[in-house]
Amino acid sequence: MYRTHTCGELRLADANKTVTLSGWVQKIRKMGKMSFVDLRDRYGITQLVFDEEHGAELCERANKLGREYVIQVTGTVAERSAKNPNIPTGDIEIIASELNILNQSIVPPFTIEDNTDGGDDLRMKYRYLDLRRNAVRKNLELRHKMAFEVRSYLDKLGFLEVETPVLVNSTPEGARDFVVPSRMNPGQFYALPQSPQTLKQLLMVSGFDRYFQIVKCFRDEDLRADRQPEFTQIDCEMSFVEQEDVLQIFEGMAKHLFKTIRGVEFDGPFRRMTWHDAMKYYGSDKPDLRFGMEFVELMDVLKGFGFSVFDNAAYIGGICAKGAAHYTRKQLDQLTEFVKRPQVGAKGLVYARIEADGNVKSSVDKFYTQETLQAMKAAFNAEPGDLILILSGDDAMKTRKQLCELRLEMGNQLGLRDKDKFACLWVIDFPLFEWNEEDQRYYAMHHPFTSPKPEDIPLLDTDPGKVRANAYDMVINGVEVGGGSIRIHDSQLQDKMFKLLGFTEERAQEQFGFLMNAFKYGAPPHGGLAYGLDRWVSIFAGLDSIRDCIAFPKNNSGRDVMLDAPSVLEPGQLEELNIKVDLKEN
Repeated sequence: MYRTHTCGELRLADANKTVTLSGWVQKIRKMGKMSFVDLRDRYGITQLVFDEEHGAELCERANKLGREYVIQVTGTVAERSAKNPNIPTGDIEIIASELNILNQSIVPPFTIEDNTDGGDDLRMKYRYLDLRRNAVRKNLELRHKMAFEVRSYLDKLGFLEVETPVLVNSTPEGARDFVVPSRMNPGQFYALPQSPQTLKQLLMVSGFDRYFQIVKCFRDEDLRADRQPEFTQIDCEMSFVEQEDVLQIFEGMAKHLFKTIRGVEFDGPFRRMTWHDAMKYYGSDKPDLRFGMEFVELMDVLKGFGFSVFDNAAYIGGICAKGAAHYTRKQLDQLTEFVKRPQVGAKGLVYARIEADGNVKSSVDKFYTQETLQAMKAAFNAEPGDLILILSGDDAMKTRKQLCELRLEMGNQLGLRDKDKFACLWVIDFPLFEWNEEDQRYYAMHHPFTSPKPEDIPLLDTDPGKVRANAYDMVINGVEVGGGSIRIHDSQLQDKMFKLLGFTEERAQEQFGFLMNAFKYGAPPHGGLAYGLDRWVSIFAGLDSIRDCIAFPKNNSGRDVMLDAPSVLEPGQLEELNIKVDLKEN
């Protein structure tokens, strides 16, 4: 038996017991004739004591141990004289009587501590060592617990977990696919699924009624903090439902996860906001509602007074930062430089302070009377001590997105984006289509199977740009954690959708004929939602990136630096697959 107990298990009540522990050497400290070793496993840390009085040879062997050696120790549980209140086993130690070195270790490239000295690239190269760190391990334990609670919640509501294929057909209308060559079908390729969308719809046609799957999905997209080439979805679909049914079920799941995992309970339903209002007041379809600073449009207030920047603008809008009038000129100049950064793209920033006496002091005072500035103040319901920040531009949508970045930056600077505070929101009534000027055609805002709002169906023939989707996204703290829609279940409506998206009848049949034909055999009304498990875990863990809640993630270039993947194939493999590589110069 390698161990009788784990390294996080023993307490004072176990004093005088003879126990055997196994694990990794965390630290070694020599004090006179005694050596102290911190032994670590997945469950915690226990201090071992090697005393020359109990065996000089044993103590000498302990002194030769190195960090990350794998050892087995037998000894007696004793009360510590110098207790450590920072660990659960801090009241006890093991007086060692036997030591067995199970495996030696070379010196690790970084310290296996919560606050490690290893940089991101180094930790990713030696991810198996990084996973030994408490902070990373706890993220994966959290992920396990969340997946368990998801399955428990959905099982009680009659959902069946069904696995769908990983090798599917390519659907180039969405994000870029990862493709897999077929040896048995020369010149043809599978694709890794971006989501099981069509397959779960087929399960509804099959009468399965309520399906879910915690499933790997793949998208060949540029990476960022909340995006990886492969990610995990909590994928769900239901038959005989309308939008309200889906929202109720999955708001219930969200509340269940918050309560069981974080001990957080919500009073009443989550807030709902139309896509139009989200863009108008926050410049984003995933607004962070932990704080206010809603946009106020100022076209009627500030235009026409001789300030050409505003007079020539198609949009003038601003935010009010409560209690921020103390910002110095240097801080305001730094904010101006922030909005001018290429990632934001604004040309400048106008500010106004509300003075203690109620007067408004602005960076454009010479163009405006105090009466006009007071009208601006009233538009924000601003008070003494507040700071108003204003952007303008010749494109309303673009300027609102710039204002969104400024709002989030102010939220950060003022400490309003507390990771232990949660603001949950349903964004609804998205546009069904988005127009692409370059291609002069419509694209599906979500995917081509999303149903229009029933009352908007006549607009498909007259004004498709005004059609609203029967779609919804769940947003938490400014992060889209999931989304879905009611699907089209009528083959004629699906035909019309494909035509509006520029599909020829032949192309629609070639890519989605299996689904169109299935609809002809009696498809029920159905809809669903997919939550991003990685994003949920990162929010609950208080992380800025999903990478540390994935066991073996990719880096920002989409590479696995530990496995050195992707890699070049041997010529023989390429020949067998009938593939010739012709690299183009960048």
